Amino acid sequence: MDKTLHEVLDSVRPPDPHKKVYKDECMYSFDSPDSETGLYICMKECYGFGKKFVEEYSRKSGNRVFLHLQRRHKIVVKSEEPVKKKPTKLAIDVEGGFDSNETKYTVEEHKSVVVLPEWKVLALSDEQMPPLVVVAVDDILALESATKGAELAAMSNTWEGDVLKPSKHALSLKQLDNGVKVPPSGWQCRYPGCNLTTNLWLNLTDGAILCGRRYHDGSGGNNHAVEYFYQTKYPLAVKLGTITPEGADVYSYDEDDMVLDPLLSQHLAHFGIDIMSLKKTEKTMLELEIDANSKIGEWDVIQESGQELTPLYGPGYTGMRNLGNSCYLNSCVQVLFNIPDFINKYPTQAQHYFSQTELSAAAHSFNFQMAKLGQGLLSGDYSKESDPNSEYAVHNGISPNLFKLVVGQGHHEFSSKKQQDVHEYLLHLFMHIERNSRGKENPLDSLRFKVEERRQCTESKCVSYTDVSDNYILSLPVPMEHAQNTEEVAKYEKLQRELSDQGKHITKPSEIVRPIISLKSCLNAFRAAEMIDDFYSSAAKRKVTVSKCSSIKTFPPYLLLHMRKFTISENWTPKKLDVSLVVPDVLDLTSFKGQGRQTGEDEFPPDDRPDAAATPEVVLDEGVISQLMDMGFGMESCKRAVFHTKNTGAESAMNWIMEHMGDADFADPFVPPGAAASAKSLTPFVADENGLQLLMAMGFSSEQAVRALRATDNNPERATDWIFSHGDDSPSEEMETEETTPTSSQCRDTSGKYRLKAFISHMGTSTDVGHYVCHINKDGRWVIYNDEKVAESKNPPKDLAYVYLYESMD
Repeated sequence: MDKTLHEVLDSVRPPDPHKKVYKDECMYSFDSPDSETGLYICMKECYGFGKKFVEEYSRKSGNRVFLHLQRRHKIVVKSEEPVKKKPTKLAIDVEGGFDSNETKYTVEEHKSVVVLPEWKVLALSDEQMPPLVVVAVDDILALESATKGAELAAMSNTWEGDVLKPSKHALSLKQLDNGVKVPPSGWQCRYPGCNLTTNLWLNLTDGAILCGRRYHDGSGGNNHAVEYFYQTKYPLAVKLGTITPEGADVYSYDEDDMVLDPLLSQHLAHFGIDIMSLKKTEKTMLELEIDANSKIGEWDVIQESGQELTPLYGPGYTGMRNLGNSCYLNSCVQVLFNIPDFINKYPTQAQHYFSQTELSAAAHSFNFQMAKLGQGLLSGDYSKESDPNSEYAVHNGISPNLFKLVVGQGHHEFSSKKQQDVHEYLLHLFMHIERNSRGKENPLDSLRFKVEERRQCTESKCVSYTDVSDNYILSLPVPMEHAQNTEEVAKYEKLQRELSDQGKHITKPSEIVRPIISLKSCLNAFRAAEMIDDFYSSAAKRKVTVSKCSSIKTFPPYLLLHMRKFTISENWTPKKLDVSLVVPDVLDLTSFKGQGRQTGEDEFPPDDRPDAAATPEVVLDEGVISQLMDMGFGMESCKRAVFHTKNTGAESAMNWIMEHMGDADFADPFVPPGAAASAKSLTPFVADENGLQLLMAMGFSSEQAVRALRATDNNPERATDWIFSHGDDSPSEEMETEETTPTSSQCRDTSGKYRLKAFISHMGTSTDVGHYVCHINKDGRWVIYNDEKVAESKNPPKDLAYVYLYESMD
């Protein structure tokens, strides 16, 4: 046995089956087994470290034995590369899906045991290796990594969609002995007068061949197959042209979903179809969806496909790996970490967060993970140019595994691998920032602004002005009626319909005609007056109609604009507005500034009704309550927030929650002020005994556990997250918060003149699918960030963006 290793066997402890093993990335950085120097895993506590941090950890902890994992990526010579296949799955970086990395590698793995501080390296094949070390190594390698385990626990789906389930009709399907035999070709819809020869479905009960559904754009079939089901109730049909030895598209009209038919070969044989002899001639439903979401003219333009883009390397030019539809996350944080307030709050103070946070809490600490992420993006350590003479590739880009888990914890959407809406994710992320910045430096102050709402009585002409505080994103309507090229669009849509009837489509991006709408028109639509009925006018002394309009009260240093491109069509299906926006590089918003009451305007007189002093009944917006609950707050807390912010929306309600989370009655059953008895006096908070014991068993004090359970409506899982995110709060600080009026966050005010800094674009037909990229004006040039790929942009598609970031010119 090696003498050095024998002396430090107390630093080795095989992990039990429930131990969290951090073997994917360094606790403090994004070094991983794929990094140049690999990853070092403590063989006692199972924390992973890059070479830059492992010595310091070893010195402080006294743990000296580490399992070293290293993977080197050897570049495959291009002539050896297989032919690139067309995607067959609606997924990224999986077999059959979209490939985000064009270069191919073979992987060489190296494992060894390292003893510090001597840096003595011992091969795993050494026959003298102590059995304790062998067992520990085997267990560490065998156990699921902490990040993968948490991801699997949270993930409900991937971009490939739900796993198809066998139809309940498949095993008991009765097929008619009507002598029908289906020929191998020459199919046609049998409905009288319908001569369609594509998108045909074979009913597996009687062999009837009928056309499929009509799509929202007018293409597809004439709905004859589904109409036939309504007449006959024959449930299963298979799409002709998709049948191969591997299977086919099977639809259950009764279950209203794509399904599996375990007896498909037998069912097809009933109609004389030999499944082994057929080849696919029609696109599957999944392929049609892929085509819809990778349509030419949007994906190619936004990603600047077909152009030789120059890759960029160094600090601030670090890409982010796609973890499975995490492009929305990648685009958001790339943009935010180009705002000085975010840089100063997190990466600049990274060492503070690292030194003040126990490693056992690091994986759950929002500030810790934000600092780690910001430092990884801005350091340049993961953005290095490959040596053209080396046969090994440089592993660039970072994988924000722990960050994604922290932000998505407890949220059924953001913890999954489904595609998400950037606007919704930003609001969710801002909620975490507010929660973890109470009483401290808050980077959201750089985005925060006030909106002024003006109401005017149409009869008395009296006015009232209200300031709505704590907005982060200005959401703008897209007024299609203000398109500048309506005639051209009408001609284009007519041409589309004609081509669709012939089974053809427009394929050249240069031929696509989009409605052209100016950003100024969107701003004017935001400011336009809307009429509100049944408003009690104290001047007219009755209910009247008032006009309401909004202006921007304060101009933040950085202004986020959200374009409402996703809407509901006339037939109640989700629809994306495919428009071209005229977006200026320099934006002057001074004419949109709220000025308050003007000379000659009369305010509404005091309400002199006998019951005016009583609290009016407020009908709480259930949609906002549901949205807040999705963010992880309890129902009673959400009711209280919506009530006190007067139904002004999720943002203002969320900010109210951030300021009042420490209130003694925060989680108590909500009874509106003025009710006969207060809920607090009737039902004081009582901590759930099981939840209390569970939290105390995890090492938290009774006081911590009670505070956390009270703030989270007795939810132990959310209470754990609450404790980690409020670790710096002392009981005395909370009591002070409860007894004093919270200090409002600051809204800085600038001149209102801005320069375009960044924008985020979405490709696809809805927020549930597609892909996001961002463009950032950095160092005097536009840069495209497409997951781990970072390059100089030649033609930034400013007109197709979904979210814009403007920077004050002050």
